[in-house]
Amino acid sequence: MTKFLRMGTLLIAYLTSLNAFAEAADREKPIELEADSVIVDDAKKNSTYIGNVILTQGTLVIHADKLVVRESKDGFQSSTSTGAPTTFKQKREGVNEYMTGSARRIEYDGRMDKVELFTKAWVKRGEDIVYGDYISYDANAEYAEVIGGEKSESQGPTSGRVRAIIQPKKKAVTNPTQPKAPE
Repeated sequence: MTKFLRMGTLLIAYLTSLNAFAEAADREKPIELEADSVIVDDAKKNSTYIGNVILTQGTLVIHADKLVVRESKDGFQSSTSTGAPTTFKQKREGVNEYMTGSARRIEYDGRMDKVELFTKAWVKRGEDIVYGDYISYDANAEYAEVIGGEKSESQGPTSGRVRAIIQPKKKAVTNPTQPKAPE
C-alpha cells in the first residue's frame, strides 16, 4: 500500500509541475500560427486553423491537424487542438530541458489555467513520462489526474491502465577535491 501511495504522490508532484516550470517569458511572447487555411469569425471571436497547424510562442511549439482558438467576452482564451496526434513541446524554466506531450485532442482553458489531454495521451518531463487515456492538470488548484482507458487489442497492446516511468532522484554530488573531516 505504501508503494502505491508513494507512486501516487510522485505522479501528482510530477504533473503539478507541468505549468509551474514552463519558461515564464513565453506568455509575454507573440503567438505565431501557420496552417494550410484559416477561418476567422470576428463576431463569435473564434479562429479555426486547419491543415499542418504549427503554433509557436517563445519556446512553446504545438503541432496539430486542426486548432480552434476562442476568446471569451472578458478576454480569456481557450483552444482545442486535434490530430493524429497533436503534440506540444516547451522549455522548462531555468533548466536546459523540455516538456513534451501528445494526445488525439488537447484542450486549454485560459480562464481556469487548465490543460486536458484526451485519447492516447502522454506527457514527458526530462526522462519521466506518464501515459493514460486522459491527463488533466489544473494549475490554479494544483490538481492533476490521469485515467487509463478501456483495454483494447484493436488499438495495439494497451492494458487500459495508467503507466508512469519516474527516474530515481539524483543524489547530490560531493566535491571529490574537498578533504573529508576526521572522524
